[in-house]
Amino acid sequence: MATLEKINAFLKAVNAAAWGPPLLFLLLGTGIFLTIQLRALPIRRLFFALRTAFGREARYSGEKTEAGVSPFASLMTELAAEIGTGNIVGVASAMALGGPGALGWMMLAAVVGLALKFSESFLSVQYRMQRKDGTYCGGPMVTLTRAFPGERLAVFFAGSTVLVSLGMGNMTQANSIALAMQDTFGVAREKSALVLTILLLLVVTGGLRSIAKAAEVLVPGMALFYLGGAGMVIGLHAGELPRTLLAIVRDAFSFRAVSGGAVGAGISLLPPALRYGISRGVLSNEAGLGAGGISAAAAQTDDPVRQGYISMTGVFVDTMVICLVTGLAVGVTGAAEGILEAEKADGAAMVIQAFESVFGPAGGYVVAVGILLFAFATMAGWAYQGEQAFLWLVKKDSFGMVYRVFFCFAAFAGCVCMAETVWNFAELANACMAVPNLLCVLRLWKEVKEEAFRFESRIKKAEQKKDRNT
Repeated sequence: MATLEKINAFLKAVNAAAWGPPLLFLLLGTGIFLTIQLRALPIRRLFFALRTAFGREARYSGEKTEAGVSPFASLMTELAAEIGTGNIVGVASAMALGGPGALGWMMLAAVVGLALKFSESFLSVQYRMQRKDGTYCGGPMVTLTRAFPGERLAVFFAGSTVLVSLGMGNMTQANSIALAMQDTFGVAREKSALVLTILLLLVVTGGLRSIAKAAEVLVPGMALFYLGGAGMVIGLHAGELPRTLLAIVRDAFSFRAVSGGAVGAGISLLPPALRYGISRGVLSNEAGLGAGGISAAAAQTDDPVRQGYISMTGVFVDTMVICLVTGLAVGVTGAAEGILEAEKADGAAMVIQAFESVFGPAGGYVVAVGILLFAFATMAGWAYQGEQAFLWLVKKDSFGMVYRVFFCFAAFAGCVCMAETVWNFAELANACMAVPNLLCVLRLWKEVKEEAFRFESRIKKAEQKKDRNT
């Protein structure tokens, strides 16, 4: 335990510096810059993107081949990796550590994150390559080799992606599952770790197609299940909504951290709500990290811009819907208030408390099931994204199974680690992944803008033609 505490203290210090003003400003600044340069097309075309992503065409777009999956299946794989415990645990712990204002910063980061996700996904499809077996290989690690001479930044990104897949995409999810099972059902973490490892071994060895098929069924079902429960919590505490919304706005710029003070010299320059809201928001929707581009690159699509719009909808569903509902449920029930310092990273306990205020003991079961579904889907999605980055690094496709097995056993470690240690590791790996991806997008923004406007002209012509025919 003493060793884990030392590791946690070290990660906390490094993480505080990594997520200081420079990275937060780079992340928000890049999103704002792209939004302006694209003339807010990602925001203005959000309805078009949602209609395209969830329409019949996205499920069957293109001639069926072995090269990739449908745009819808690609989005569901991407959402599987995004909609995880960050939507439950991450939101609640951010509000406990940074105050209610953290939820407001999450929403703001999501708005500018639309342009980020659109751009990085478009570039990943635009510059993807095909392997000898016909499957696609794409993502920022491939795009970076086109944007900058040499492969140093690409190698750094791919290595960081592997770490994120093992941290945020695996260990944080496993840890949340273990905590939920322990708090709700009294199951020891070691037992959860063993069962989870076995289940992962059975699932992820099937590769992209089996993961995509499972995601097409699991992601919509688990989202509706959780939103239904959280919606009832908010509805039955509707009288507290004005107070909660006021607190979100009022505390957004407060330098008084809920935990008793800002952590780290760099972080003390920023309101805790901003720091935790943005970092946990990125942890949830991954806009700016670039990982979603790896899944987007696997889509069979007639236009990279179209797939960019489809991928962009993941930010809306993940943060503007699911994270917002979680945050409001925690806020209206006061579940984040009175949480002890040692319990602030355990967001699962806060959400369970919120649900139990409406459903009684059954509320804990609803949250536990939600965490299990969200976390397991995320682990499956990240198993694919991490594997693709790993294969790009080693340049040997036959090593894919080695990574999958290692990924499964990393989940065991995640279950038994301290929650705060796991989250700090995940956030640090996120920072390492975000920097090269943001530099890549900034280097190629003119191409993004040019292609986005070309596609916009195509959309307008199609709309005009439709108007003439009606």
